[in-house]
Amino acid sequence: MNAQELIKVFEEYCPQELAETGDPVGLHIGTLNKEIKKVMITLDVRPETIEEAIEKNIDLLIAKHPPIFRPVKRLTTNDPQTKMYVDCLKHDIAIYAAHTNIDIIENGLNDWFSEMLGIENTQFLEQTHEYQGKIYGIGRIGDLRKPVSINEFAEKIKTTFGTDGLRMITKTPDAMVQRVAICGGSGEKFYPTAIAKGADLYITGDIYYHTAHDMIANGLHAIDPGHHIEILFTKKVAQIVQNWKKEYNWVIEVFESTANTNPFIYK
Repeated sequence: MNAQELIKVFEEYCPQELAETGDPVGLHIGTLNKEIKKVMITLDVRPETIEEAIEKNIDLLIAKHPPIFRPVKRLTTNDPQTKMYVDCLKHDIAIYAAHTNIDIIENGLNDWFSEMLGIENTQFLEQTHEYQGKIYGIGRIGDLRKPVSINEFAEKIKTTFGTDGLRMITKTPDAMVQRVAICGGSGEKFYPTAIAKGADLYITGDIYYHTAHDMIANGLHAIDPGHHIEILFTKKVAQIVQNWKKEYNWVIEVFESTANTNPFIYK
């Protein structure tokens, strides 16, 4: 099948237009005007991801995190970061990225997070778009069925996402919470909205030291489980593409990347 056929269906589900302004979604490397037999889904595009793609003879890589987020000034092979771009071109691996648009859409990453954590009756945290007559937003906020302590909910997060550790931003870890906001990735900038919408607890990654102080000062508890919980993208999008494969009778193989791209370990 042609890669353009797959991406056309993907963009009906996850339109590029729903990405945040300036977010470099879409095709990054190679061409979609080619036949494909093997597709791999990944969170990150790192040298180890490309090594895996080469070994598996992957034709199309669909990633959550754009491989070229900032302009590349030099394309040399003595730098592992830029060598992987050269390797992609050399081995004819196209790379397509869905970043904040997969966070914003319905049945996207933040909805999956909410479902897994038992956050119900959700609405988006902050409005981002009006698209085709419908309002969209990033993050989600909703309610747990019953109040739980922050400590207890932190353990649920660790179990749900398989994390070795997380950071709790609170002075009262035994405090009870019920209204919970969540935003995958680095969503600390939305914490004032979480407060305005009555959140007891905000879950997001990469919380800055001074922002954590501000959250506490403003009476908001927070949990930072890390950016890497977005690895859920790999499994979920692979399942979606497998479903399309059956629905449209596509003759392709779909792989989930097994490369470990989490830069952090907990000791």
